[in-house]
Amino acid sequence: MNHAAGITTPADFPQPSIGPILYYWPKAQVREFYQQVAQSPAQLVYLGETVCSKRREFSFADYVETAQMLREAGKQVVLSGLTLLESQADLRALQQLTQQGQFMVEANDVGTAHYLASQQLPFVGGAALSLYNEQSVLKLWQLGMRRWVVPVEMSRDWLLTLLAQPGLTPIRQQLEIEVFGYGHLPLAWSGRCFTARSENRHKDDCQLCCIKYPAGRLSTSQDGQPLFVLNGIQTQSGARCNLQNDLPSMQGFVHYVRLSPEPEGFFSKLQQFSSAQAAPLQPDEVNGYWHRLAGFCQQTQSIE
Repeated sequence: MNHAAGITTPADFPQPSIGPILYYWPKAQVREFYQQVAQSPAQLVYLGETVCSKRREFSFADYVETAQMLREAGKQVVLSGLTLLESQADLRALQQLTQQGQFMVEANDVGTAHYLASQQLPFVGGAALSLYNEQSVLKLWQLGMRRWVVPVEMSRDWLLTLLAQPGLTPIRQQLEIEVFGYGHLPLAWSGRCFTARSENRHKDDCQLCCIKYPAGRLSTSQDGQPLFVLNGIQTQSGARCNLQNDLPSMQGFVHYVRLSPEPEGFFSKLQQFSSAQAAPLQPDEVNGYWHRLAGFCQQTQSIE
């Protein structure tokens, strides 16, 4: 595969990608973040609102303008779509996203994947598509999926077993694999807004209160342990996933490892992933899913 085109060979260590910002940040903060991205070592960047269509600080035009800036800086750019499509306005936004004609799209909803297929457009299949077997992966490939972001709870063994299935043999060398490697894991989405409810507000009168929580709103168990992060209609893991020490175990079959943007310390962590630098996991960091353990576990032994 061609490195100049932003695609790595599976024989290499996976390259870090920057996922879409999952939180609601002020426009100036988003602009500053992507100015730093332009100077970063990451070659693959995802842009777009994937959580809540009410978040409009950064408009579609702003995303396209930023995507063009990043492309000029040598980055491969993908525009990410919503995970839940709930209204006619969301469908119109989908049409706008898929008809911009400049950048590949990440489909986080099966309806988005089918719409892209109807336009004969290749796409990235997001982790929220929840593909767990060879039949579903092959079906999405037939629709046009050319890169697959695997579900966040899929282990290395599970992924390798799936990729070895005979039905995927014809596409195995053409399908890129991306693994969620850093950040609070996106676990679920709902028609209800948990951040609004935490402030005793109705979803229809949320007053966009999630902008007050640039890293989400942490909820804890009765004994004070991190349980979940509330992010609008999205529920994330309370602990932060960190597969930094597991990069060697991805060598040969994972193309990209995704880092989810955070307001503090993100670019330092990106640099560590880029140089495949190992570091002890912090008390609030986990890697259990990758090791076929409960998601909140830490596994310090490397996979042979």
